[in-house]
Amino acid sequence: MPTTWNVGNHRVHLHAGSITEVEADAIVTAANAQLAGGGGVDGAVHRAAGPELLRACQAIAADARGHRCPTGQARITPGFRLAPWVIHAVGPIYDAARPDRSAAALAAAYDTSLFLADLKMCASVAFPAISAGVYGYPLPEAATIAVDRVVRFLERDTCVADVTFALFGEASFSTFEQALTKRLG
Repeated sequence: MPTTWNVGNHRVHLHAGSITEVEADAIVTAANAQLAGGGGVDGAVHRAAGPELLRACQAIAADARGHRCPTGQARITPGFRLAPWVIHAVGPIYDAARPDRSAAALAAAYDTSLFLADLKMCASVAFPAISAGVYGYPLPEAATIAVDRVVRFLERDTCVADVTFALFGEASFSTFEQALTKRLG
């Protein structure tokens, strides 16, 4: 199976390992609505970028609940020691009673992230499997949505030339590999 797929003049890559190992113009992190850092991918991104990243997040205006970014959206900050930019994408906590609502929010988180990367003229973007960890999104559905949104975006006129999915564990890697093979052949 390949680890790179072509979408016109653009490419989608799979990387087995930490997103902090990927060289990209924009690194997307699976953030919480407070943009307060945390564990998992977000913790690794914050550690790699340095304490300036948390300060940049804290400079974003918060609502009455302390949320700096609503679910299904993203915010962009400088990436400091990690990359030129970090995009903080807030995916949904999976709701089995309302899977359509969860799917729409997850798709919107990818769409907004890609829009911000394009706005900042990023040629390369790295994504984790947003919401597929502690937020409980079933991995096959999360991979299908992620691949679909990225491929649709790359089929347009965009300066984003390369998208990498950085995945931890064999199950995540093979699930995204299957989703890409199904979508792109």
